[in-house]
Amino acid sequence: MIRLPAVSGYRLPPKEIQEIVDVPPNASYHLSPRRDRIMFLKRRAMPPLSELAKPDKILAGIRIDSSCNMRSRMSFYTGISIHLLMDDGSLGPEKVVHGYPDAAKINFVTWSPDGQNVAFTVRYEDEAGSDSNLALWVANAESGEARPLFRQTDIRLNAIFELFVWVDHSTLLVCIIPSSRGDSPKKPLVPFGPRIRSNEQNNVIQMRATKEMLKDLHEEELFDYYATSQLVLVSLDGIVKPVASPAIYTFLNPSPDEKYLMLTCVHKPYSSIVSYKRFPKKVELWTVHGRFVRELCDLPLAENIPIAANSVRRGKRLIRWRPDMPSTLYWVEAQDGGDANVEVSPRDIVYMEPAEPLNGEKPHVLLKLDLRYRRISWCYGLHALAYEYWHKTCRTRTWIISPDCNDLSPRLLFDRSSEDAYSSPGSPMMCRTPAGTLVIAKIKTNYEGTYILMKGQGATPKGSVPFLDLLNITTGAKERIWESSVDKYYESALALMSYHPKCEIQLNELKFLISKESRSEAAQYYVSIWPDKKQVQITSYPHPYPQLASLQREIIRYERDDGVKLTATLYLPPGYNPSKDGPLACLIWSYPGDFKSREAAGQVRRSPNKFARINNSFPLLWLARGFAVLADPTIPIIGEGDQEANDRYIEQLIASAEAAVNEIVRRGVAHPDKIAVGGHSYGAFMTANLLAHAPHLFCCGIARSGAYNRTPTPFGFQVQLCPFI
Repeated sequence: MIRLPAVSGYRLPPKEIQEIVDVPPNASYHLSPRRDRIMFLKRRAMPPLSELAKPDKILAGIRIDSSCNMRSRMSFYTGISIHLLMDDGSLGPEKVVHGYPDAAKINFVTWSPDGQNVAFTVRYEDEAGSDSNLALWVANAESGEARPLFRQTDIRLNAIFELFVWVDHSTLLVCIIPSSRGDSPKKPLVPFGPRIRSNEQNNVIQMRATKEMLKDLHEEELFDYYATSQLVLVSLDGIVKPVASPAIYTFLNPSPDEKYLMLTCVHKPYSSIVSYKRFPKKVELWTVHGRFVRELCDLPLAENIPIAANSVRRGKRLIRWRPDMPSTLYWVEAQDGGDANVEVSPRDIVYMEPAEPLNGEKPHVLLKLDLRYRRISWCYGLHALAYEYWHKTCRTRTWIISPDCNDLSPRLLFDRSSEDAYSSPGSPMMCRTPAGTLVIAKIKTNYEGTYILMKGQGATPKGSVPFLDLLNITTGAKERIWESSVDKYYESALALMSYHPKCEIQLNELKFLISKESRSEAAQYYVSIWPDKKQVQITSYPHPYPQLASLQREIIRYERDDGVKLTATLYLPPGYNPSKDGPLACLIWSYPGDFKSREAAGQVRRSPNKFARINNSFPLLWLARGFAVLADPTIPIIGEGDQEANDRYIEQLIASAEAAVNEIVRRGVAHPDKIAVGGHSYGAFMTANLLAHAPHLFCCGIARSGAYNRTPTPFGFQVQLCPFI
């Protein structure tokens, strides 16, 4: 027997791995609503062990950090900086947000609607004890000076659900812990009594595998204790005003005209078999002055939503404000009882009504849909784009509707398979209104008709080529006005930076934020200014791991035995030469996908020009140890016609994996006896099945965070595997 040396404490990975995982990621960006400033949020590479080791409570499907009354294990930012965006596309001097405690953990960073202030929370260790404090701060965008928002030191925030939202440019609606809350409930020595469930109605309840639901009445008390909030309106000068009664508020939504508050809360009776998302839910309307207007709905406990894809909750759902109107509500109601197995037409109806209807006015029927409603993108004026989809057939349709013109019928714009990446028209580019809401940008041209911009990934057989199309929604005609270069760079239009109060942008005054990268160059941000399409670089991030700067990257194509075309990205260590160095140990890392057609399964959805960004959980770390890595080989599980994907899961899984192994062995880059397989979640399920049913292909595997009992999920593992536009 071999005796290993005793090791105390945590062990660090080899130096070459540490040098990669400790590199801080690039700062994330947030554009101000009026596109005159850009904010960069700095992050650290890895969370500290003290953050991961903090005790938490898991109630109704959520993990709670009781020390600061928020979700546990949240990532955080370490710093904020703000720049003016100059007319020529360059950045003004950096303003570092300052004033908060050193080593603070920053979360929930949000611009005010006018872009003059930034609200955020900070967490820091309490000098008097071991708890972490959570405080709401505001910073002036021009000076960077930050200060606590609340003057009172006894106010504590509740961040279990939505913590705060801007009501107007100088007022926030905030969830705080009720002042009357005492110590947390103690678990009784003797249980309250047995937990009794009956099924006298013989209801069939189908559920996906869940864990960590409420187990007993004590956990119900704990959920009430930590999740209950008192809402307060607080102005930038620190004046606090309570609104409504304490409740478990999960969603806060002020109207665009700053007059109303739509408040969503969950309430008893709770459930021990579903998460808080299916608890009874009430939606109420209040004025910002604290006057109760009306109850929009009170939905019962939803334990019996069928597990079939596209099944939904009964009653009103997705209640929202129209972003292009002062205070108009819209929502959806299923006509099939929420059961996707029921054949009915229409299946969903979208309704619309003002916040306070007059003289018993009934809701207006905005749209009737035969598939399941997905969303609406609103546009100032006469138009909006409404989307519906159906998972079983992967069908998606886009309608042009005229919400303010009763005499105009909906008109079909796109009707396609959502898994057909080559035909994807993209999604509309959005802009901010003065209220801070998002609407479709209208493009002013010299042509007749109404124009919008559609941005897409541009999947092609040769790789992705992101694009911008000018779409005439009157005729459906479109013109490609920009696309990424093909030879070297991968470019993507991230956001429209032009601003207009009515979101009407002149074609020759367009301004975009562009991301640009290549195989050897890390992604940088540029501002593209029209009509000359001049690009101004605004970041200069260095190569994050120069030791791997010369790694080899190639998109490879091959077929499995039944003729389905497959694609993968092959990474090889720097300086590696197959003819001289021979085959390597190789890690194959993937995630299967469900498809309805062989053609869609074989489409290319990646670019050969993308930079190989490595994070601490991605398998490219193994390149530093001299491994080859085959990343994201397509593992299509195809259920054509009436077949379900899982009908031939094992057969297709093995065929796809065998094709990948044969290809890298044929190329001479992988040793057939030194190939490992790995994946996360559904990829872990894949890994376990491949090691069990195809042990001849792999020497070992990494199954990370998987769930392996598929008996509760007979209709497929996930319901959103088709990429909908």
